[in-house]
Amino acid sequence: MTSVVLLGKPEREIPKLPYEIVYTNTRDMEICSMEIEPILPGKEIPAASESAENLCCWRYGMEIDVLEYMYVKYARVWIPDPEEVWKSAELLKDYKPGDKVLQLRLEEGKDLEYSLDPKTKELPPLRNPDILVGENDLTALSYLHEPAVLHNLKVRFIDSKLIYTYCGIVLVAINPYEQLPIYGEDIINAYSGQNMGDMDPHIFAVAEEAYKQMARDERNQSIIVSGESGAGKTVSAKYAMRYFATVSGSASEANVEEKVLASNPIMESIGNAKTTRNDNSSRFGKYIEIGFDKRYRIIGANMRTYLLEKSRVVFQAEEERNYHIFYQLCASAALPEFKTLRLGSANYFHYTKQGGSPVIDGVDDAKEMVNTRQACTLLGISDSYQMGIFRILAGILHLGNVEFASRDSDSCTVPTKHEPLIIFCDLMGVEYEEMAHWLCHRKLATATETYIKPISKLHAINARDALAKHIYANLFNWIVDHVNKALHATVKQHSFIGVLDIYGFETFEINSFEQFCINYANEKLQQQFNMHVFKLEQEEYMKEQIPWTLIDFYDNQPCINLIEAKMGILDLLDEECKMPKGSDDSWAQKLYNTHLNKCALFEKPRLSNKAFIIKHFADKVEYQCEGFLEKNKDTVYEEQIKVLKSSKKFKLLPELFQDEEKVLSPTSATPSGRVPLSRMPIKPAKARPGQASKEHKKTVGHQFRNSLHLLMETLNATTPHYVRCIKPNDFKFPFTFDEKRAVQQLRACGVLETIRISAAGFPSRWTYQEFFSRYRVLMKQRDVLGDRKQTCKNVLEKLIQDKDKYQFGKTKIFFRAGQVAYLEKIRADKLRAACIRIQKTIRGWLMRKKYVRMRKAAITIQRHVRGYQARCYAKFLRRTRAAITIQKFQRMYVVRKRYQCMRDATIALQALLRGYMVRNKYQMMLREHKSVVIQKHVRGWLARRRYGRTLRAIVYLQCCYRRMMAKRELKKLKIEARSVERYKKLHIGLENKIMQLQRKIDEQNKEYKSLLEKMSSLEITYSTETEKLRSDVERLRMSEEEAKNATNRVISLQEEIAKLRRELHQTQSEKKSIEEWADKYKHETEQLVSELKEQNSLLKTEKEELNRRIHDQAREITESMEKKLVEETKQLELDLNDERLRYQNLLNEFSRLEERYDDLKDEMNLMVSIPKPGHKRTDSTHSSNESEYTFSSEITEAEDLPLRMEQEPSEKKAPLDMSLFLKLQKRVSELEQEKQSLQDELDRKEEQALRAKAKEEERPPIRGAELEYESLKRQELESENKKLKNELNELQKALTETRAPEVTAPGAPAYRVLLDQLTSVSEELEVRKEEVLILRSQLVSQKEAIQPKEDKNTMTDATILLEDVQKMKDKGEIAQAYIGLKETNRLLESQLQSQKKSHENELESLRGEIQSLKEENNRQQQLLAQNLQLPPEARIEASLQHEITRLTNENLDLMEQLEKQDKTVRKLKKQLKVFAKKIGELEVGQMENISPGQIIDEPIRPVNIPRKEKDFQGMLEYKKEDEQKLVKNLILELKPRGVAVNLIPGLPAYILFMCVRHADYLNDDQKVRSLLTSTINGIKKVLKKRGDDFETVSFWLSNTCRFLHCLKQYSGEEGFMKHNTPRQNEHCLTNFDLAEYRQVLSDLAIQIYQQLVRVLENILQPMIVSGMLEHETIQGVSGVKPTGLRKRTSSIADEGTYTLDSIIRQLNSFHSVMCQHGMDPELIKQVVKQMFYIIGAVTLNNLLLRKDMCSWSKGMQIRYNVSQLEEWLRDKNLMNSGAKETLEPLIQAAQLLQVKKKTDEDAEAICSMCNALTTAQIVKVLNLYTPVNEFEERVLVSFIRTIQVRLRDRKDSPQLLMDAKHIFPVTFPFNPSSLALETIQIPASLGLGFISRV
Repeated sequence: MTSVVLLGKPEREIPKLPYEIVYTNTRDMEICSMEIEPILPGKEIPAASESAENLCCWRYGMEIDVLEYMYVKYARVWIPDPEEVWKSAELLKDYKPGDKVLQLRLEEGKDLEYSLDPKTKELPPLRNPDILVGENDLTALSYLHEPAVLHNLKVRFIDSKLIYTYCGIVLVAINPYEQLPIYGEDIINAYSGQNMGDMDPHIFAVAEEAYKQMARDERNQSIIVSGESGAGKTVSAKYAMRYFATVSGSASEANVEEKVLASNPIMESIGNAKTTRNDNSSRFGKYIEIGFDKRYRIIGANMRTYLLEKSRVVFQAEEERNYHIFYQLCASAALPEFKTLRLGSANYFHYTKQGGSPVIDGVDDAKEMVNTRQACTLLGISDSYQMGIFRILAGILHLGNVEFASRDSDSCTVPTKHEPLIIFCDLMGVEYEEMAHWLCHRKLATATETYIKPISKLHAINARDALAKHIYANLFNWIVDHVNKALHATVKQHSFIGVLDIYGFETFEINSFEQFCINYANEKLQQQFNMHVFKLEQEEYMKEQIPWTLIDFYDNQPCINLIEAKMGILDLLDEECKMPKGSDDSWAQKLYNTHLNKCALFEKPRLSNKAFIIKHFADKVEYQCEGFLEKNKDTVYEEQIKVLKSSKKFKLLPELFQDEEKVLSPTSATPSGRVPLSRMPIKPAKARPGQASKEHKKTVGHQFRNSLHLLMETLNATTPHYVRCIKPNDFKFPFTFDEKRAVQQLRACGVLETIRISAAGFPSRWTYQEFFSRYRVLMKQRDVLGDRKQTCKNVLEKLIQDKDKYQFGKTKIFFRAGQVAYLEKIRADKLRAACIRIQKTIRGWLMRKKYVRMRKAAITIQRHVRGYQARCYAKFLRRTRAAITIQKFQRMYVVRKRYQCMRDATIALQALLRGYMVRNKYQMMLREHKSVVIQKHVRGWLARRRYGRTLRAIVYLQCCYRRMMAKRELKKLKIEARSVERYKKLHIGLENKIMQLQRKIDEQNKEYKSLLEKMSSLEITYSTETEKLRSDVERLRMSEEEAKNATNRVISLQEEIAKLRRELHQTQSEKKSIEEWADKYKHETEQLVSELKEQNSLLKTEKEELNRRIHDQAREITESMEKKLVEETKQLELDLNDERLRYQNLLNEFSRLEERYDDLKDEMNLMVSIPKPGHKRTDSTHSSNESEYTFSSEITEAEDLPLRMEQEPSEKKAPLDMSLFLKLQKRVSELEQEKQSLQDELDRKEEQALRAKAKEEERPPIRGAELEYESLKRQELESENKKLKNELNELQKALTETRAPEVTAPGAPAYRVLLDQLTSVSEELEVRKEEVLILRSQLVSQKEAIQPKEDKNTMTDATILLEDVQKMKDKGEIAQAYIGLKETNRLLESQLQSQKKSHENELESLRGEIQSLKEENNRQQQLLAQNLQLPPEARIEASLQHEITRLTNENLDLMEQLEKQDKTVRKLKKQLKVFAKKIGELEVGQMENISPGQIIDEPIRPVNIPRKEKDFQGMLEYKKEDEQKLVKNLILELKPRGVAVNLIPGLPAYILFMCVRHADYLNDDQKVRSLLTSTINGIKKVLKKRGDDFETVSFWLSNTCRFLHCLKQYSGEEGFMKHNTPRQNEHCLTNFDLAEYRQVLSDLAIQIYQQLVRVLENILQPMIVSGMLEHETIQGVSGVKPTGLRKRTSSIADEGTYTLDSIIRQLNSFHSVMCQHGMDPELIKQVVKQMFYIIGAVTLNNLLLRKDMCSWSKGMQIRYNVSQLEEWLRDKNLMNSGAKETLEPLIQAAQLLQVKKKTDEDAEAICSMCNALTTAQIVKVLNLYTPVNEFEERVLVSFIRTIQVRLRDRKDSPQLLMDAKHIFPVTFPFNPSSLALETIQIPASLGLGFISRV
């Protein structure tokens, strides 16, 4: 994104344009991408034009003052500030020579005037360009001064979170006060073997440089770590030692590196304490020498200590603590073993409560005590000695609580039975009275007498404290001595690396003797540092043949002389200590008299006579004289020491003071500079009085001076490496930078002195190629010559007129300070001018394009507007005409409407009037009519009333008359009824009437039926009445008595009819009502139906909605299930890959152990004496791989099993996973069972052989006895046959009835085959039994025939017996029968034995299965019981784990059972074939003997052995003794290149398989086993011998896979046979199942693949960083930045450097070799994927550790390089190999370098884009991002915080670097070969003439 820059004063702000301008100059080959900020209104821009003009002037040799060019408007400078030390400001006006004031504007916008010094007129220091800010090396800065150094450190520390920075040869380390993930083992591996300048600054880089120089230069090294208390010295030294321990390893099995690291907790506990500045401050100096052997492996270490702060034992300042060990003891006081120490809280003891801060936040003293004791144990300090140490320390604490009571001013006493002193004496094992006496008295010795003098209370307290300090110091020395003994090297030390962890320069408000010694040591170290820096500078100049001029640098030798020279401060101090009445005041007066006004470095304070000031190299320090003499004397009363020496109960205590004069003090050293590792107590023959006192007169200052001289001698004899630790603030806040404190330490530690020395010479150094690449833009085409050196000289002569500002060396150009910034400004101005020109041209082009577009748009708009206007006018005309028409009709409508209204109103009035008149007339007529009606009704009512009365009277009269007439008639009828004729007549009449009535009834019935049909509801009632009527008629017909009542019946019937009629009317009315109800119901029903239809439609819609929802839910569930299935599939694939990876790692570890075993065996063979000639014993196990994984399919050597069982636990120490362990366990049990069965079989065979032999020897000569024996044998065989038959039937029944899941699952076919074969065998046995019975009957008859003969003879003469037999009839037939019987018996015996053996094996296997089921049941019960005891959460997890384990075991068991059953089937098949063959031969023999006439037909009879022809093709035959020759010619001495070029791929594999086929055809299992074992061992031997050759490893990987595929393809398994041709299926193996050998070959292939990966990794490793990162594939994009003293690898391709083309050529070589060897395409893809992963991981790891590589241009280079690799994949058709995906992290890192990094939208885009990078990697890249040109912008800290906030929920690995050693699990997909075996020809070049095709 580039903004356009305008010249002049813009009236308004010009925003950034949303596009990027890239300028490509084909002539200069300079591509620049820049971003320029928008120009604010009112801001002039003269820099661009003026710089362009100035540039032109410089180009043509015109002289212009550099100051005028650099101090121009907008230039940035540094000005002093009391708060921030230095502040940045910007010039508002160009500086002109003679100006006294500079117009400046601070960064916060405030303007000020900066006055120049009138005397010196020094200008303020210039700021470095932004592209140089944040450099790894401070010497790479163009302007080398204090503000530049301070600002660079602050930017790196605060913005980039980088704590390490180089300053020339010094590593500056700033304490971050928090844990950083930059010290892991992956970081150590990344720095191992790297050049110091190639990686970002790190303590590991310094350690690697020291280690590398030690190995390369054969010179001892030293790492000097210094700094203030709390700056991180101890931690830095600890990490340096960890690096050596990790990289070098140990030369022995004693784990010396662990002991070296374990010494840190001990020394920290007894030598570190909390101070106001540091919670873990080292209160002593130490120098650790880490020893190495000739192979540069750690063999031991040695430690020297300096100046232990003993005063801390008895006194601590406010907020400080005593040494950690005391508080650890108090925190662990409750432990049982510490009860005897009688400890308590730290606040109880005087020596631990003075500081008032007994606890450190975040530190658990009890836990630290555990670590300290573990470290002591690791270093060989026994528990008894540890308890002794703790007793002494506890005694010191109790001694501090001892109090004194004053008797008078000159004497004191200890209280009676004082508890602290009692505890002290008990712990020390001394007498209470004696110690109490000498604590309050002292002994004075004169020449003649000895006096005992009491001392005052103050002196007693001082003596007590002195004793405590002395005891602690001696204990400290004793512990150091024992640590050195534990670290002592057992072999000769070849070289060492020393790590010096020493105090830095100290200055406090009150400085005493300790600060004086510390600053004295720092003066010596600073002098050595200055000399070393000066020496390196001189060597660099002389190497480049640059004229050497003396550089003025600070020499602190005068200050050192002031301290240590004769009559110096230390000398005067020692002299004053010897004086009887010497004091601090008298010593101070001597100092004033000796040095005041005579030495410029010595001063006296104005207001004090007891202090002095020394001007050190860092600062002035005022020392208080009080206490100097006492601390220098370090006086301890001898009587107190003697009391302690007299301890009899505590043996450790006298050791501390034994031969004290020879025990190293904290500041002493041996003449050799090392602490002696063993020291024997030597007692003088005669103790001289005063000897100890003389030894005590050796002062601390004298001892410290001597040890310091020895240290300097050691450092001068080594190559030093410097680490300066800086404390960023005094409050221990993380990543907080206090400028004042930092500047003080930079001045004190010599960093600024290094900068000053560098700045005095030529600090900036460029190679000619780098200079040409960077400043090519400043050259014209004619200036570029073939000689780069001459080109650079010509350009520099034009650009810089002062030749003193630069020098030309052999390989580099040296610049003075500020010249690089000057060149950078010229370059930036040139680029800015070019950018402005480009922008001007592009803006003109854009404006022209915009004008043309606007003109075209204007014409178009005009055309459209005019057309629009015309259309509007036409529309206006149309609307006018329409308006007139509308008006016409509107007016007509209005008039018509008005007329219509008037007319309607008139008509309405008329209608109303007429209606009113008519209504009145109607009302009058209506009243008249109603009156007439009323009259009519009244008159009618009166007439009907009168008629009714008349009618009732008439009816009454009629009734009376009729009643009288009826009675008369009744009387007549009664009379007539008595006569028969009457009765008949009546009867006839009645019949007619009945008939009539019957007809009527029928009619009524019909009518009734019709009614019933119409009304279904009345059907039941009508049918009932009809039946009643019918029953009445029937009763009238059947009974004469009923005739009498006929009349009544008729009447009743008439009444009934009347009733029926009424009912009919009622029914009709009901029918009508029912019809009405039906209509109403129908209507309601229709309405209900309509409502139901509506509801149905609603339900349908709801149903459809529900169906849709159900469908959607089903789809969602399906999708979720599919996603879940995919995820589970991916998880299963990941689990499978993890399982493969674990298995292959186990194989890798196994191969490593195997190689180690072979190496150890070779070493042992070399160590053992040479055996006798001609006798060579081979190892019983040719291959450890075979011993663990190889099992024969038919037979296993019993001799190999014990050795295999012994080797498995010893060789395979890597942790096995559960499945492999269970499989191996089951294999072992199977082998044991098989071994036992083989042993039993061998015993039986031997027993049978012995019986047969005895039988042959003891055969009686008498034929009768032989026959009798044969008879008995026959009976025995019959009984055994019956027994075996019964067992066979029982076994068959058991197998059929009890089918376990294991039988019915995978093993069912095998068992069925087994049962069928057993059935056939039983049938065959039945047949043989019948034959035996027949023969037996014949023999019995013959025996009966010869019985008389036998009675007559004694049966002892064989000749007589034979004669008698010959005389018998059919003697030939008997002989034939006997021979047949004998053969049959033998055959049956062998058959029965084999069957019995197989049956026993089967029974044994079934018993084993039952036992295993019982064990499984018991185990499940145990697991269930265990699970019930667990909590519910853990119970579920445990049950799942047990279920997984159970299923795994069942799967393995089933697989093994299947294999065993297959073996059993094959064995039984072969036995059946053998039996069938023998039986057939026996039958043929019997037929020959019984019928000799068939001998002629014998050749015609076919042979029973199933063979086709003799010429079986596709097999190779060799002799057993030629096996080693075959392996030697085909494997060991075969040259892969010749085979790959001239012969078919995989030829050795085909030849070996054809040999295996022939051995299989011969059914020779020993030959198969031997050949396969020799082949595997031969391949291993070749790979061990030539394992570094890629062609060899690739060749045998290809052939091993091909051999494995052949074993699969021709195994006879259906899964592998489906790809074969019929001819290939005929070539399948027939006798052996080599599935287990396939597993062994697969494991071997995995090992070869891993070795192949290691080989190609070793080849690619040196190429990756150079080719992918450093080399500029696109020239000119990655502009080279200035480098510092730590020269990084140049990105310009020199001779011998690797480029991207080198990598691609190597990839082509790898690919072509693998293709020539015929490697499987899938395997090639996996190899390519692994190669690309290595390239991506190594490149990304180096990118994350190199700040100079994190830039926009480097991102472009990386993306281009990756695109070239992708193009290579496309060319090789390997895009689907997964190799591109392995480069995804690198691609995203490159994209991250190029994307915008400003707004929240950019942050969101970065978070979504970088999904393959971890959060730590993203933040690291953003922190390391460095602009190469000043047009690029840095990443703001706020933006990085935004990224961290957005990524905080991402769950990824906190690891920063990728695991470059990771190897993907490999698979070998089945790849059958189409090559026919019979067509393979063996070339003569292989030397295999001893094998022949079969």
